[in-house]
Amino acid sequence: MSLDFDSIQAAHERIRAHIHRTPVMTSSRLDAASGASLFFKCENFQKIGAFKARGATNAVFSLDDATARRGVATHSSGNHGAALARAAKLRSIPAYIVMPSNSAKVKVRAVEGCGARIVFCEPTEAARETTCADVIAKTGATLIHSFENEDVMAGQGTAAVELLEGIPDVDLLMCPIGGGGLLCGTAIAAKSMQPKIKLIAVEPANADDAAQSFRAGRVIRTEKKFTIADGLRTNIGAPNFAIIQRYVDDIVTVSEEAIISAMRTIWETMKIIVEPSAAVPYAAFVESKIDIGGKRVGIILTGGNVDLDALPWME
Repeated sequence: MSLDFDSIQAAHERIRAHIHRTPVMTSSRLDAASGASLFFKCENFQKIGAFKARGATNAVFSLDDATARRGVATHSSGNHGAALARAAKLRSIPAYIVMPSNSAKVKVRAVEGCGARIVFCEPTEAARETTCADVIAKTGATLIHSFENEDVMAGQGTAAVELLEGIPDVDLLMCPIGGGGLLCGTAIAAKSMQPKIKLIAVEPANADDAAQSFRAGRVIRTEKKFTIADGLRTNIGAPNFAIIQRYVDDIVTVSEEAIISAMRTIWETMKIIVEPSAAVPYAAFVESKIDIGGKRVGIILTGGNVDLDALPWME
């Protein structure tokens, strides 16, 4: 399979019975504050509380029976792990999830709640990959990577399909970027449905490898500083970058302060819970990183899995 709009449409059919068609919400107060018409695709209301349910479900249900019986494995700081665990449970196959030892408790509980087997590792990319490789060698499970797997990317693109089916004539579509799985699926879906749409990704300034790579025209790996947007600490995938170069119009970065401010604004104004990673696109408006005046702007709110004992404005 090569990732294209046909594969995204096929993914939508495959996963339809297993996911929520999440609402698109608006806020007259946020419209007034931004000078634009904002349309929030609320994946915080998705199964497992994040868009990751789409890609993981598509990947698991795309496996043939013999492969599926051996189980699936991944390494994940949380949402993809929970999504893969849930999809495996739906298909009654084993799931092995490698998680960093410092993963948020809410995300560990979500993975455990779906019956997956968790293997903890040191909180480094290298440790995650080697531990996951060990698990696969022992079990024969299939690796379902959180963003480099094309079935995962196709599933993630279905959120944009739903948004643009419901909201015509969107000028600009925005989503966060970590590894790039959501952005790739979103970009292909959006440009296929509305060729003139602009696509802008946003990432924390403390984890700006995608923005650096985009400017340089080649993949740049960076050592991540701390960012509250824990879902976006990952370096961009090489196959993802090739798609992003072709379809994405810009990548901008935002400060930690803007992310926290955006998260709080969405909570207070829209009365919904979003996690820091989901607030990152709105943070671009907080810091006036892009001009959206008078535009119709779609924003994918990626998830709502927050440790309620550690809210950033309560420290």
